[in-house]
Amino acid sequence: MQATLAELAALVNGELIGDGSLVVEGAAPLGEAKPGEITLIDRVDKGSKLAASQASAAVAPRTFSPNGLPVIRVDDVHRAFTMIVSRFRPVRTEPRPGISPLAVISPTARIGRDVAIYPYATLGERVEIGDGTTIHAGVHILADSKIGPQVTIFPNAVLYENTVVGPRCVIHAGAVLGAYGFGYCCIGGRHQLSAQLGNVVLEADVEVGAGTTIDRGTYGATVIGEGTKIDNQVMIAHNCRIGRHNMLCAQVGIAGSTTTGDYVVMAGQVGVRDHVHVGHRAVLGAMAGVINDVPDDARLVGIPATPEREQMVKQAVLAKLPEMRQRLKQLEATVERLARELEPRNEGK
Repeated sequence: MQATLAELAALVNGELIGDGSLVVEGAAPLGEAKPGEITLIDRVDKGSKLAASQASAAVAPRTFSPNGLPVIRVDDVHRAFTMIVSRFRPVRTEPRPGISPLAVISPTARIGRDVAIYPYATLGERVEIGDGTTIHAGVHILADSKIGPQVTIFPNAVLYENTVVGPRCVIHAGAVLGAYGFGYCCIGGRHQLSAQLGNVVLEADVEVGAGTTIDRGTYGATVIGEGTKIDNQVMIAHNCRIGRHNMLCAQVGIAGSTTTGDYVVMAGQVGVRDHVHVGHRAVLGAMAGVINDVPDDARLVGIPATPEREQMVKQAVLAKLPEMRQRLKQLEATVERLARELEPRNEGK
């Protein structure tokens, strides 16, 4: 598949600088592009890397000044490059298979229109599936769960009973929604599981990453707010209420009964203790350990998590500890020497 640079510029509504008749045969990231391919730079200061690339052309920001290499300048580099990559590698589309005879579906389940259910998926009693939803192989949806329209559930995900999934949600492979919460009471020297009578609710446009687990509430729902995106291998415990449009990165762990506001960002491996609230638009840096409520618009890092500026001061001091230790040893030696010199004088008094 080929295209001229002029055709690609027209595709992305970009400003072409260079030979529009140049034939492009593919698209690749900056470090991987070969002759005949187009690449991208998303920042003007990457010009030197572009000059060292083997690429024949590039997509670049509007403010980029080309230096000989043909360039398509655009407002949104990543959006434009996505369109170009899709031009050379179109998204694979397959005909919808309908409902496989190898799927196990309760006779009490209600299936909407244009639903695709792949082999070995199981749907329990009274499960409801909305129009246009796709359920891949090996998915297990237990009794009384309700799946909205245009949902995609990838292979081997498990949805326990009474799970509610809103429109256009995406649940990736191996995710588990509605497992029992980790709550026990010690009675007579034995750990007894507490009530597990709640469920999990995903509001519209939520995405749940592969291997992520979201536990059911004790009595009510564990809720994931509209538009929230959850990365792979995230753990959300019982009774949590996650706000709208949160971004939870890989290996985040959120303990029970924690709540978050809207547009919260938690970077990789953030840990949040139970019964705290993270305010609107808060940003928690990678591996932050949150033990107290977080105010709106806060930026916290470290263990325990403290304001970003405070942590920068701490890290600067930590970097000087070896030097400070050496100076302390020198001061101790000086004090000992002075003490020895003063001893004869004190004895003569």
